[in-house]
Amino acid sequence: MKDRRRRNAVVSWSALFWCTLLLVFSTIIFTTLIFSPFITTFSHPFKWIKTTTTNSRATITIRETVILPDQALIFLNYPPSFRLYTKHDLSCVYFSPDDDSSSRGVTQPPIQLHLARLREQIVRCTLPPRGGTVSLLIKSNGVVIPRQDSSGSTHEWTPLVYDALFDRDNTTVAFVKGLNLRPEKLMEPSRFQCIYGWDFTKPKFLLKSDVVSAAQEIIRCKTPKSILIGKAQAQDIKVTIHAKDMGVFPSIARPGLRLQHTTPKQKAHEMCICTMLRNQAGFMKEWVMYHAKIGVQRWFIYDNNSDDDIENVISFLQSVGYNISQHLWPWVKTQEAGFAHCALQARSSCDWVGFIDVDEFFNVKIKGGMHGVIWHHAKPGSNVGEIRTPCYSFGPSGLREVPKEGVAVGYTCRLAARERHKSIVRPEALNQSLINVVHHFHLGAPFVTVDVEKSEMMINHYKYQVWKVFKEKFYRRVATYVADWQEEQNVGSRDRVPGLGTKPVEPADWANRFCEVRDNGLRNWVLRNLEDRRTRLLPWQSEFEHHLRKRRRRKEKKPFMIQPLF
Repeated sequence: MKDRRRRNAVVSWSALFWCTLLLVFSTIIFTTLIFSPFITTFSHPFKWIKTTTTNSRATITIRETVILPDQALIFLNYPPSFRLYTKHDLSCVYFSPDDDSSSRGVTQPPIQLHLARLREQIVRCTLPPRGGTVSLLIKSNGVVIPRQDSSGSTHEWTPLVYDALFDRDNTTVAFVKGLNLRPEKLMEPSRFQCIYGWDFTKPKFLLKSDVVSAAQEIIRCKTPKSILIGKAQAQDIKVTIHAKDMGVFPSIARPGLRLQHTTPKQKAHEMCICTMLRNQAGFMKEWVMYHAKIGVQRWFIYDNNSDDDIENVISFLQSVGYNISQHLWPWVKTQEAGFAHCALQARSSCDWVGFIDVDEFFNVKIKGGMHGVIWHHAKPGSNVGEIRTPCYSFGPSGLREVPKEGVAVGYTCRLAARERHKSIVRPEALNQSLINVVHHFHLGAPFVTVDVEKSEMMINHYKYQVWKVFKEKFYRRVATYVADWQEEQNVGSRDRVPGLGTKPVEPADWANRFCEVRDNGLRNWVLRNLEDRRTRLLPWQSEFEHHLRKRRRRKEKKPFMIQPLF
């Protein structure tokens, strides 16, 4: 009995051999299946996602790319519930015409990344090499993000329909580059036609409508009823234009949701400001804080491709209670179109909107601030639609460094003659064409314009600051119909600096130029109303913030004392 049990407990050598062989083969197969993807991933610097797999999942795609004169804009489209990338998650990757999917592309960090609309970002990259292309690389896994449309979605800057809005009067406002229309001139609408669709290469699935007005870079057309009814389906539809002798324009413009249909009886803000800027973060705090003191309640900042600290400055201002929003407006030399866009956006919440630059300050000389000026010139029920304010240009005032107290205190010497005017407008009063030039608009009937006397209000335009600041104007100007200062065009116009020419070379006497009248009016007002009596600092100075933090820490450390009852 014992021998039988011993024989049953012994495993034969042949069985042990086959079990061992099976275990070895299983280990090899398992290792190959698990580690082969990693070998594939790291055999090249990055890989392309294939979107034609049968088991494909939703993925991030590049909707389209626009090549501007100085940078490339890449539009990223996210599926629902996907985490949005930050600037540090992505790299711009560049390919020459001969590169294939396995070749090593040159990578650079993005200039900036912006949220454009729901589930969409705009990534700004430097220009690709001549004849080359630019894409985006996910740094964590080496994946090059695929394009949504394999047929090609890269557009040159001109011609292009670059933005659009569904307006509340059942029209569509399209912003177009490449029309080459004259400033302040209405064109015959019958020369143009609006086209709606998802793919303009498929004529059977397109809608067409008549144009109501055409001027400068703005085309307004009737929105088809089927689009007005199908709001959900219309959110991703594109609009473009057909122009006689020019054909159908390329388009990236998706109007999205309609603007508020009706205007509330009581708007949220009496006075708002809209500006377009590039790299003005260093001047934003003073400009916003000062105008808040004289009655401005809301700010719309149209950012024209800044690469400074503008987002952090705006976040700080929001955190301390200022109602300010940043809108990316990356389109080159389109200030007039941007102001028209801003007027439409502000219409539902602002009674009046001022259109000025960050180096321009409303200098109110009557009681009541901006409210007093508006009440004096445009009482409720009047047909005043625009209040025009004279501008006076200030020079460097003998300074060679940026004044630490800010521009209003630092620059106190100006030219004697007025330069031009800037406007405060009622958005409802604007002409349907939205024509505007140098910050004033054409009005619709029955609205009229009034002029403010210099004794009531003027604009201090700190146009000619210390050279370190002023020379940045040579990079590019934002207005459509104003030549850049490096171009040999209109050299003698008022938009140029007398005697400066087209080269950013500092004249020896720059610090003392443009000084004919000593004007300390706004300087004295600022010091009297905004200077901290204890520290002699102004609220936009960095030392003031440091002082406030120290004061708060002191209060937190101070022990709680129980006062005696007798």
